[in-house]
Amino acid sequence: MRKPIPEDSLAHHRRSIRLKGYDYTLAGAYFVTLVTWQRECLFGRIVDGEMCCNELGEIVVKMWLETAIVRPHVVLDAFVVMPNHAHGIIVITDNGVGASRRLAPTEKCNHPTGAV
Repeated sequence: MRKPIPEDSLAHHRRSIRLKGYDYTLAGAYFVTLVTWQRECLFGRIVDGEMCCNELGEIVVKMWLETAIVRPHVVLDAFVVMPNHAHGIIVITDNGVGASRRLAPTEKCNHPTGAV
């Protein structure tokens, strides 16, 4: 069960570390960090100084590795999974694909909630 977010924490936002004026749609190497909700240790645990991934941690590793397969304009570099977060370096190559600034198309589906 998820813990409710305290009202006073809703007003606090992290400072952006993005470089002002930089176009993040450009090809280049990007350091990414993925953090679990409320930093809950969902991906495994540290045993004798080494990370032991559980089933969710193995899924994170699998999805990271599949990223380069399903996205041919991506090259993967260093990657590490920790109990409550993952770090990785992803290189977006300039092969004419590039990122764009457009909204993803959405369509209604038959999901009971109407979610896309």
